[in-house]
Amino acid sequence: QVQLVESGGGLVQPGGSLKLSCVASGFAFSMWRMSWYRQAPGKERELVASITSTGDSTNYADSVKGRFTISRDNAKSTVYLQLNSLKFEDTAVYYCKKPFWEGWGQGTQVTVSS
Repeated sequence: QVQLVESGGGLVQPGGSLKLSCVASGFAFSMWRMSWYRQAPGKERELVASITSTGDSTNYADSVKGRFTISRDNAKSTVYLQLNSLKFEDTAVYYCKKPFWEGWGQGTQVTVSS
């Protein structure tokens, strides 16, 4: 069955960086576009970034463009999200997502605080 395991979150000061990882299993990872979402307290889950199956094209939410970078390693069935220049408003639980699968991983908490 499909499984997504996110990691790499933590507590970071404004302006800091983190690199999130999502290890996928249970499906042909290299054939699927993958995405990162986040959900801040009291807010709906929102799309942050997505990447094509080959990694040749990426898209970002306006709020993170120029600060976050999505990438993938198909040999490791892993998708990454590099978070730079973090802001207070980036505080959220971050999830990776496979299309056409209703489930979610456990997510990884990112907290930006001074």
